[in-house]
Amino acid sequence: MITPTIGVLALQGDVREHLAALESVGARAVAVRRPAELSAVDGLVLPGGESTTIDKLLRIFELRDPLQARIKEGLPVYGSCAGMILLADRILDGTADQQTVGGMDVVVRRNAFGRQVDSFETDLEVTGISDVEGGGPVRTAFIRAPWIEEAGRDVEVLARIPAVDTQGRPVAAAGRIVAARQGPLLATSFHPEITGDTRVHGLFAGMVAGA
Repeated sequence: MITPTIGVLALQGDVREHLAALESVGARAVAVRRPAELSAVDGLVLPGGESTTIDKLLRIFELRDPLQARIKEGLPVYGSCAGMILLADRILDGTADQQTVGGMDVVVRRNAFGRQVDSFETDLEVTGISDVEGGGPVRTAFIRAPWIEEAGRDVEVLARIPAVDTQGRPVAAAGRIVAARQGPLLATSFHPEITGDTRVHGLFAGMVAGA
């Protein structure tokens, strides 16, 4: 079996953590900063970070147009937190000049869960992971995270915020979509790369291998 080469956009954000997680699930992980590096990968991770900064750097490094072209060609892409924002066709609460790469038929609300001090960890049931043999909840971390406000017909919702937390207390954001897939595109509001639970990366590596 051929080992897929999966790039991590290395302009800003949790690059090293994603590279390590991808390697741990058997992928060949490489940093991507140039168009030539983008053209050589079988899949790409858009990491968490600051979505407005990554948007500007994509244009500075002349990566935005090549990335959009590869997404249209069917490149598997996984966007985590800021990466989810970049994959969205439409965003709410962005800056006036903020652009996305697009590809997913979703409306994403930026910083939906609040400020840095509102960050939290929780266990989530994620379709394609929790419901397989030997599965179970996925440990997730939300840091100034977005959520999906609306999802189109072709978008498969993989996870929502539960009605109560692990202590049985009601959750204000209950029902909000925090993981979704549309064809070869995968997006999560949370950061699986910092919790030690690499199953989301395993799911994406499988998508890349299948493509």
